[in-house]
Amino acid sequence: MPGTACRGPPTSAAGAVRRAAERKGDTRGVQSQSIKRVVAGALAATAVIAAVSAPQASANPAPFPQNPPTTSSEALAQYRQLAAQAEQLNEQKLQAEEDLKAKRAELDKANADLETANRDADAANAEKSDHQVEVDQLTDESFVGGSQFAKLSTLLSGTSTQDFLDRSSALEVLANSKNKAMQAYIDAANTATAAQQRANDLKNQAQTASDEAANLLNDLNARSADLDKQISEINAVRARLSAADLAAQRDTGDPVSNVPGSGAAQRAVNFALGKRGSPYVWGATGPEKFDCSGLTQWAFKQAGISIPRTAAQQQSSGTAVSRANLQPGDLVFYGSPAYHVGIYVGDGKMVHAPTTGDVVKVSPLQNNYSGARRYG
Repeated sequence: MPGTACRGPPTSAAGAVRRAAERKGDTRGVQSQSIKRVVAGALAATAVIAAVSAPQASANPAPFPQNPPTTSSEALAQYRQLAAQAEQLNEQKLQAEEDLKAKRAELDKANADLETANRDADAANAEKSDHQVEVDQLTDESFVGGSQFAKLSTLLSGTSTQDFLDRSSALEVLANSKNKAMQAYIDAANTATAAQQRANDLKNQAQTASDEAANLLNDLNARSADLDKQISEINAVRARLSAADLAAQRDTGDPVSNVPGSGAAQRAVNFALGKRGSPYVWGATGPEKFDCSGLTQWAFKQAGISIPRTAAQQQSSGTAVSRANLQPGDLVFYGSPAYHVGIYVGDGKMVHAPTTGDVVKVSPLQNNYSGARRYG
Protein backbone atom coordinates (compact mmCIF):
# COMPACT_ATOMS: atom_id res chain seq x y z
CA MET A 1 0.00 0.00 0.00
CA PRO A 2 2.50 2.64 -1.11
CA GLY A 3 -0.09 5.39 -1.30
CA THR A 4 -1.02 4.99 2.34
CA ALA A 5 2.25 6.40 3.59
CA CYS A 6 1.75 9.61 1.56
CA ARG A 7 -1.59 10.51 3.20
CA GLY A 8 -2.12 12.75 6.21
CA PRO A 9 -2.19 11.48 9.77
CA PRO A 10 -3.95 8.14 10.08
CA THR A 11 -7.64 8.13 11.05
CA SER A 12 -8.04 7.12 14.65
CA ALA A 13 -10.34 4.25 15.62
CA ALA A 14 -12.39 6.52 17.94
CA GLY A 15 -13.04 9.05 15.16
CA ALA A 16 -14.19 6.31 12.83
CA VAL A 17 -16.66 5.09 15.47
CA ARG A 18 -18.18 8.55 15.95
CA ARG A 19 -18.67 9.08 12.23
CA ALA A 20 -20.25 5.66 11.84
CA ALA A 21 -22.66 6.41 14.70
CA GLU A 22 -23.75 9.68 13.13
CA ARG A 23 -24.91 8.09 9.85
CA LYS A 24 -28.74 8.24 9.30
CA GLY A 25 -31.30 5.81 7.91
CA ASP A 26 -29.62 2.52 8.91
CA THR A 27 -31.06 -0.08 11.20
CA ARG A 28 -29.33 -0.74 14.51
CA GLY A 29 -27.96 -4.08 13.24
CA VAL A 30 -26.67 -2.60 10.01
CA GLN A 31 -25.30 0.38 11.97
CA SER A 32 -23.48 -1.97 14.33
CA GLN A 33 -21.90 -3.94 11.46
CA SER A 34 -20.84 -0.71 9.78
CA ILE A 35 -19.15 0.54 12.93
CA LYS A 36 -17.25 -2.73 13.30
CA ARG A 37 -16.06 -2.60 9.70
CA VAL A 38 -14.85 1.01 10.05
CA VAL A 39 -13.07 0.30 13.34
CA ALA A 40 -11.34 -2.75 11.85
CA GLY A 41 -10.27 -0.77 8.78
CA ALA A 42 -8.93 2.10 10.88
CA LEU A 43 -6.91 -0.23 13.09
CA ALA A 44 -5.48 -2.01 10.05
CA ALA A 45 -4.48 1.27 8.46
CA THR A 46 -2.83 2.40 11.66
CA ALA A 47 -0.81 -0.83 11.88
CA VAL A 48 0.34 -0.60 8.23
CA ILE A 49 1.46 3.01 8.53
CA ALA A 50 3.26 2.30 11.81
CA ALA A 51 5.13 -0.55 10.10
CA VAL A 52 6.08 1.60 7.11
CA SER A 53 7.22 4.46 9.36
CA ALA A 54 9.35 2.27 11.72
CA PRO A 55 13.18 2.72 11.37
CA GLN A 56 14.86 -0.10 9.45
CA ALA A 57 17.80 -2.09 10.87
CA SER A 58 21.21 -0.76 9.80
CA ALA A 59 23.12 -2.82 7.23
CA ASN A 60 26.29 -2.04 9.22
CA PRO A 61 25.55 -2.59 12.91
CA ALA A 62 27.39 -0.40 15.40
CA PRO A 63 30.58 -1.90 16.82
CA PHE A 64 30.75 -3.62 20.19
CA PRO A 65 29.58 -2.87 22.81
CA GLN A 66 26.77 -0.70 21.37
CA ASN A 67 25.47 -3.74 19.46
CA PRO A 68 26.62 -6.87 21.32
CA PRO A 69 26.30 -10.28 19.64
CA THR A 70 23.15 -12.26 20.21
CA THR A 71 24.19 -15.75 19.04
CA SER A 72 27.06 -18.04 19.96
CA SER A 73 28.57 -17.95 16.47
CA GLU A 74 28.48 -14.14 16.41
CA ALA A 75 30.02 -14.03 19.87
CA LEU A 76 32.84 -16.41 18.91
CA ALA A 77 33.68 -14.44 15.76
CA GLN A 78 33.73 -11.16 17.68
CA TYR A 79 35.68 -12.73 20.51
CA ARG A 80 38.40 -13.90 18.15
CA GLN A 81 38.57 -10.50 16.46
CA LEU A 82 38.89 -8.67 19.77
CA ALA A 83 41.41 -11.22 21.05
CA ALA A 84 43.60 -10.78 17.97
CA GLN A 85 43.54 -7.01 18.46
CA ALA A 86 44.34 -7.44 22.14
CA GLU A 87 47.29 -9.68 21.32
CA GLN A 88 48.77 -6.90 19.20
CA LEU A 89 48.20 -4.43 22.04
CA ASN A 90 49.84 -6.86 24.45
CA GLU A 91 52.94 -7.16 22.26
CA GLN A 92 53.10 -3.37 21.89
CA LYS A 93 52.86 -3.03 25.65
CA LEU A 94 55.62 -5.61 26.14
CA GLN A 95 57.79 -3.79 23.61
CA ALA A 96 57.20 -0.53 25.48
CA GLU A 97 58.28 -2.27 28.69
CA GLU A 98 61.46 -3.52 27.01
CA ASP A 99 62.19 -0.07 25.61
CA LEU A 100 61.68 1.49 29.03
CA LYS A 101 63.90 -1.11 30.66
CA ALA A 102 66.69 -0.43 28.14
CA LYS A 103 66.35 3.33 28.55
CA ARG A 104 66.49 3.08 32.33
CA ALA A 105 69.65 0.97 32.04
CA GLU A 106 71.08 3.66 29.74
CA LEU A 107 70.13 6.29 32.31
CA ASP A 108 71.78 4.33 35.14
CA LYS A 109 74.97 3.98 33.10
CA ALA A 110 74.94 7.67 32.19
CA ASN A 111 74.58 8.64 35.85
CA ALA A 112 77.38 6.28 36.90
CA ASP A 113 79.63 7.63 34.14
CA LEU A 114 78.75 11.15 35.22
CA GLU A 115 79.84 10.43 38.79
CA THR A 116 83.15 9.05 37.54
CA ALA A 117 83.64 12.03 35.23
CA ASN A 118 82.97 14.47 38.07
CA ARG A 119 85.54 12.71 40.26
CA ASP A 120 88.06 12.80 37.41
CA ALA A 121 87.37 16.50 36.86
CA ASP A 122 87.85 17.24 40.58
CA ALA A 123 91.14 15.32 40.64
CA ALA A 124 92.35 17.05 37.46
CA ASN A 125 91.50 20.48 38.86
CA ALA A 126 93.29 19.65 42.12
CA GLU A 127 96.41 18.61 40.19
CA LYS A 128 96.19 21.77 38.13
CA SER A 129 96.07 23.82 41.35
CA ASP A 130 99.17 22.04 42.70
CA HIS A 131 101.14 22.79 39.55
CA GLN A 132 99.89 26.38 39.61
CA VAL A 133 101.45 26.85 43.04
CA GLU A 134 104.80 25.42 41.84
CA VAL A 135 104.84 27.62 38.72
CA ASP A 136 104.03 30.72 40.79
CA GLN A 137 106.90 29.99 43.18
CA LEU A 138 109.42 29.55 40.36
CA THR A 139 108.18 32.68 38.64
CA ASP A 140 108.58 34.75 41.83
CA GLU A 141 112.12 33.45 42.39
CA SER A 142 113.13 34.17 38.79
CA PHE A 143 112.11 37.81 38.86
CA VAL A 144 113.33 38.78 42.34
CA GLY A 145 116.91 39.37 41.12
CA GLY A 146 116.10 40.21 37.50
CA SER A 147 116.25 36.92 35.62
CA GLN A 148 117.00 38.58 32.29
CA PHE A 149 120.45 39.47 33.63
CA ALA A 150 121.11 36.20 35.46
CA LYS A 151 123.97 34.92 33.31
CA LEU A 152 125.66 38.34 33.06
CA SER A 153 125.52 38.75 36.84
CA THR A 154 126.98 35.32 37.27
CA LEU A 155 129.86 36.13 34.87
CA LEU A 156 130.73 39.44 36.58
CA SER A 157 130.56 38.06 40.10
CA GLY A 158 132.44 34.85 39.43
CA THR A 159 136.00 34.47 40.68
CA SER A 160 137.06 32.04 37.96
CA THR A 161 136.01 30.38 34.74
CA GLN A 162 135.10 27.21 36.59
CA ASP A 163 133.02 29.18 39.03
CA PHE A 164 131.12 30.71 36.11
CA LEU A 165 130.45 27.31 34.57
CA ASP A 166 129.21 25.92 37.86
CA ARG A 167 126.88 28.84 38.39
CA SER A 168 125.60 28.70 34.78
CA SER A 169 124.88 24.99 35.16
CA ALA A 170 122.86 25.69 38.26
CA LEU A 171 120.86 28.32 36.40
CA GLU A 172 120.13 25.82 33.61
CA VAL A 173 118.85 23.32 36.16
CA LEU A 174 116.52 25.95 37.59
CA ALA A 175 115.31 26.88 34.09
CA ASN A 176 114.61 23.25 33.25
CA SER A 177 112.69 22.82 36.47
CA LYS A 178 110.65 25.88 35.64
CA ASN A 179 109.93 24.57 32.13
CA LYS A 180 108.94 21.16 33.45
CA ALA A 181 106.67 22.74 36.03
CA MET A 182 105.09 24.90 33.39
CA GLN A 183 104.54 21.92 31.07
CA ALA A 184 103.08 19.90 33.93
CA TYR A 185 100.71 22.78 34.67
CA ILE A 186 99.65 23.01 31.02
CA ASP A 187 99.05 19.25 30.84
CA ALA A 188 97.04 19.33 34.07
CA ALA A 189 95.00 22.27 32.81
CA ASN A 190 94.21 20.44 29.53
CA THR A 191 93.27 17.30 31.43
CA ALA A 192 91.00 19.27 33.75
CA THR A 193 89.31 21.00 30.82
CA ALA A 194 88.72 17.68 29.00
CA ALA A 195 87.42 16.02 32.18
CA GLN A 196 85.01 18.88 32.81
CA GLN A 197 83.78 18.75 29.21
CA ARG A 198 83.18 15.01 29.48
CA ALA A 199 81.27 15.55 32.72
CA ASN A 200 79.11 18.20 31.04
CA ASP A 201 78.43 15.93 28.04
CA LEU A 202 77.47 13.03 30.30
CA LYS A 203 75.20 15.29 32.31
CA ASN A 204 73.37 16.22 29.11
CA GLN A 205 73.17 12.54 28.09
CA ALA A 206 71.74 11.61 31.48
CA GLN A 207 69.12 14.34 31.22
CA THR A 208 68.16 13.20 27.70
CA ALA A 209 67.90 9.59 28.88
CA SER A 210 65.76 10.70 31.82
CA ASP A 211 63.39 12.64 29.54
CA GLU A 212 63.12 9.73 27.10
CA ALA A 213 62.44 7.32 29.95
CA ALA A 214 59.61 9.56 31.15
CA ASN A 215 58.11 9.60 27.65
CA LEU A 216 58.38 5.82 27.40
CA LEU A 217 56.67 5.44 30.75
CA ASN A 218 53.78 7.59 29.52
CA ASP A 219 53.60 5.47 26.36
CA LEU A 220 53.59 2.29 28.45
CA ASN A 221 50.77 3.59 30.63
CA ALA A 222 48.72 4.51 27.56
CA ARG A 223 49.22 1.07 26.00
CA SER A 224 48.34 -0.59 29.31
CA ALA A 225 45.10 1.38 29.44
CA ASP A 226 44.27 0.38 25.84
CA LEU A 227 44.91 -3.27 26.66
CA ASP A 228 42.80 -3.13 29.82
CA LYS A 229 39.91 -1.64 27.85
CA GLN A 230 40.24 -4.34 25.19
CA ILE A 231 40.31 -7.08 27.82
CA SER A 232 37.10 -5.71 29.35
CA GLU A 233 35.37 -5.95 25.98
CA ILE A 234 36.73 -9.46 25.46
CA ASN A 235 35.42 -10.60 28.83
CA ALA A 236 31.98 -9.20 28.01
CA VAL A 237 31.87 -11.18 24.76
CA ARG A 238 33.30 -14.30 26.40
CA ALA A 239 30.25 -14.42 28.65
CA ARG A 240 28.16 -15.10 25.51
CA LEU A 241 30.25 -18.05 24.28
CA SER A 242 28.58 -21.43 24.25
CA ALA A 243 29.85 -24.48 26.10
CA ALA A 244 31.02 -25.90 22.76
CA ASP A 245 32.98 -22.72 22.01
CA LEU A 246 34.66 -22.83 25.41
CA ALA A 247 35.49 -26.51 24.98
CA ALA A 248 37.07 -25.79 21.59
CA GLN A 249 39.35 -23.23 23.23
CA ARG A 250 40.52 -25.81 25.75
CA ASP A 251 41.37 -28.32 23.04
CA THR A 252 45.15 -28.87 22.81
CA GLY A 253 45.18 -29.87 19.13
CA ASP A 254 46.46 -32.94 17.33
CA PRO A 255 48.90 -35.20 19.17
CA VAL A 256 52.55 -34.79 18.16
CA SER A 257 55.16 -37.48 18.62
CA ASN A 258 58.64 -38.30 17.37
CA VAL A 259 59.49 -34.74 16.37
CA PRO A 260 62.58 -35.00 14.13
CA GLY A 261 65.72 -33.04 14.89
CA SER A 262 68.29 -32.75 17.64
CA GLY A 263 69.99 -30.26 19.88
CA ALA A 264 68.60 -27.28 21.72
CA ALA A 265 65.88 -26.50 19.15
CA GLN A 266 64.33 -29.95 19.51
CA ARG A 267 64.54 -29.69 23.30
CA ALA A 268 62.71 -26.37 23.09
CA VAL A 269 59.96 -28.06 21.04
CA ASN A 270 59.59 -30.78 23.65
CA PHE A 271 59.45 -28.29 26.50
CA ALA A 272 56.74 -26.32 24.70
CA LEU A 273 54.74 -29.45 23.87
CA GLY A 274 54.93 -30.38 27.53
CA LYS A 275 52.98 -27.22 28.35
CA ARG A 276 49.93 -28.00 26.20
CA GLY A 277 46.80 -27.13 28.13
CA SER A 278 48.47 -24.30 30.07
CA PRO A 279 46.32 -21.14 29.98
CA TYR A 280 47.13 -18.01 28.00
CA VAL A 281 47.60 -14.95 30.23
CA TRP A 282 48.68 -11.50 29.07
CA GLY A 283 52.35 -10.88 29.87
CA ALA A 284 52.93 -14.32 31.42
CA THR A 285 56.29 -16.05 30.90
CA GLY A 286 55.70 -19.37 32.64
CA PRO A 287 56.08 -21.84 34.00
CA GLU A 288 52.32 -22.39 34.39
CA LYS A 289 50.84 -19.54 32.30
CA PHE A 290 52.07 -17.96 29.08
CA ASP A 291 51.49 -15.43 26.37
CA CYS A 292 52.78 -16.27 22.89
CA SER A 293 56.31 -14.88 23.14
CA GLY A 294 56.48 -15.82 26.80
CA LEU A 295 56.05 -19.48 25.82
CA THR A 296 58.78 -19.39 23.16
CA GLN A 297 61.21 -17.55 25.43
CA TRP A 298 60.55 -19.96 28.30
CA ALA A 299 60.92 -23.09 26.14
CA PHE A 300 64.23 -21.97 24.68
CA LYS A 301 65.50 -20.91 28.10
CA GLN A 302 64.85 -24.43 29.38
CA ALA A 303 66.85 -25.69 26.40
CA GLY A 304 69.78 -23.44 27.33
CA ILE A 305 69.23 -20.64 24.78
CA SER A 306 68.44 -17.04 25.69
CA ILE A 307 66.15 -15.23 23.24
CA PRO A 308 64.48 -11.78 23.47
CA ARG A 309 61.15 -11.19 25.19
CA THR A 310 58.72 -9.92 22.55
CA ALA A 311 57.64 -11.44 19.24
CA ALA A 312 59.02 -8.44 17.33
CA GLN A 313 62.39 -8.75 19.08
CA GLN A 314 62.51 -12.48 18.47
CA GLN A 315 61.76 -11.84 14.79
CA SER A 316 64.75 -9.45 14.61
CA SER A 317 67.26 -11.94 16.03
CA GLY A 318 68.39 -15.44 15.12
CA THR A 319 68.88 -16.61 11.53
CA ALA A 320 66.22 -16.01 8.88
CA VAL A 321 64.67 -19.18 7.44
CA SER A 322 62.45 -19.51 4.36
CA ARG A 323 59.09 -21.23 4.72
CA ALA A 324 60.23 -24.00 2.38
CA ASN A 325 63.16 -24.79 4.71
CA LEU A 326 61.30 -24.82 8.02
CA GLN A 327 62.57 -27.33 10.59
CA PRO A 328 61.15 -28.29 13.99
CA GLY A 329 62.29 -25.72 16.52
CA ASP A 330 62.15 -22.74 14.16
CA LEU A 331 60.13 -19.79 15.40
CA VAL A 332 57.28 -18.81 13.07
CA PHE A 333 55.89 -15.28 13.12
CA TYR A 334 52.69 -13.46 12.18
CA GLY A 335 52.30 -9.78 11.38
CA SER A 336 54.97 -7.19 10.64
CA PRO A 337 56.21 -6.20 13.08
CA ALA A 338 55.36 -9.57 14.56
CA TYR A 339 52.54 -9.70 17.11
CA HIS A 340 52.32 -13.51 17.35
CA VAL A 341 54.87 -16.32 17.43
CA GLY A 342 54.90 -20.10 17.72
CA ILE A 343 57.40 -22.96 17.49
CA TYR A 344 57.30 -25.08 14.35
CA VAL A 345 56.86 -28.82 15.07
CA GLY A 346 56.78 -30.11 11.49
CA ASP A 347 54.00 -31.17 9.10
CA GLY A 348 52.80 -27.59 8.69
CA LYS A 349 51.98 -27.20 12.38
CA MET A 350 53.21 -25.24 15.37
CA VAL A 351 52.85 -25.25 19.14
CA HIS A 352 51.82 -21.86 20.49
CA ALA A 353 49.86 -19.93 23.09
CA PRO A 354 47.03 -18.50 20.93
CA THR A 355 45.21 -15.81 22.92
CA THR A 356 43.23 -15.07 26.05
CA GLY A 357 40.73 -17.74 27.06
CA ASP A 358 42.72 -20.30 25.10
CA VAL A 359 45.45 -22.76 26.07
CA VAL A 360 48.84 -23.82 24.71
CA LYS A 361 48.07 -26.09 21.78
CA VAL A 362 49.19 -27.48 18.43
CA SER A 363 47.64 -25.72 15.42
CA PRO A 364 48.22 -25.47 11.68
CA LEU A 365 50.29 -22.51 10.50
CA GLN A 366 47.97 -19.51 10.22
CA ASN A 367 47.29 -16.66 7.84
CA ASN A 368 49.38 -13.49 7.98
CA TYR A 369 52.56 -15.59 8.22
CA SER A 370 55.51 -13.19 8.05
CA GLY A 371 58.65 -15.28 8.39
CA ALA A 372 60.71 -17.61 10.55
CA ARG A 373 63.91 -17.52 12.59
CA ARG A 374 66.24 -20.24 13.75
CA TYR A 375 68.01 -20.22 17.11
CA GLY A 376 70.66 -22.62 18.31
